[in-house]
Amino acid sequence: MPTPDIMKNYIVIVLLALFFSSCKKAVKVPQETVVKIDTLQGKSLLNKSLISAQITSKDSLKVNNYLEALHEYQHDGNNPETIIWYGRRTAYLGDYQRAISIFSEGIEKFPEDPRFYRHRGHRYISTRQLDKAIIDFEKAALLIDGTKDRIEPDGIPNRFNQPVSSLHTNIFYHLGLAYYLKANWPEALKNFQRCYAISANDDMRVAAAHWLYMILRRMEKKEEAQEVLRPIITEMNILENEGYHQLLLFYKGLLDENNPIGNGAAGASEAVRYGVAHWYHYNGDLEKAKTLYETLLEEGNWAGFGYLAAEAELSRWPPEQPQ
Repeated sequence: MPTPDIMKNYIVIVLLALFFSSCKKAVKVPQETVVKIDTLQGKSLLNKSLISAQITSKDSLKVNNYLEALHEYQHDGNNPETIIWYGRRTAYLGDYQRAISIFSEGIEKFPEDPRFYRHRGHRYISTRQLDKAIIDFEKAALLIDGTKDRIEPDGIPNRFNQPVSSLHTNIFYHLGLAYYLKANWPEALKNFQRCYAISANDDMRVAAAHWLYMILRRMEKKEEAQEVLRPIITEMNILENEGYHQLLLFYKGLLDENNPIGNGAAGASEAVRYGVAHWYHYNGDLEKAKTLYETLLEEGNWAGFGYLAAEAELSRWPPEQPQ
């Protein structure tokens, strides 16, 4: 039987081990003093400053995720997965410029990995560097040519914790978006068609179909736009892109304009509000469209794609009239 002294020493060792183990998991430095970002992220398409909110204690989940990603990066900075998540978590804080530099580091270390161009291109879009975004996504598209697609893990999971997009669909989706924002309708159409063709679920289908419909309407191809709507039905397996689904039903005439989701009221996503404003645009009510675009810019989140699209429209206002 162990002596009292041996038992005492054993207990002390166990308690110390438990203490240090719990410290590793539980001890947190006050967030206000740990994470600060550069709030100025660039200029909008209307030449206004893009300002990200400074980090506060309300951002605890984002901050904890960021700190974990930073810790992994500091200990394994030559792992592509580690660099990607460090960049993604940095972007979720609103520090898009810093995220761009992280993804640029990844490109230097792994120039043949399309994921770095895909993620850097996304943040070039966020910061309105559209030409750079197009270059990155075109490069990513070349790198994935002939390769097998793969599901892309979510940094901000939906309520089902089930990712809906893939590397390939994200590359073509964002490339199409970058061209769309520059009003290059043929290139936008081509890439959203590529995205739609390889979409494996209803979420990605309605997301791509929404942009396809709008592009075709701007190209004065109304019959082709109606064909995009043909597969859209009320009962679809939508996990997160409810807004795009609702818009397509609205375009199809299955939802009334005054539906609380379909009318782009305050509280709706930027994408939904842009979709409704844009509907007035290509249907000829430019005064109503302009008012809704301007209201969206007053009330929305500048990082949202719908906000960015409204900004792009107003940067070209008044629009050219069809011949």
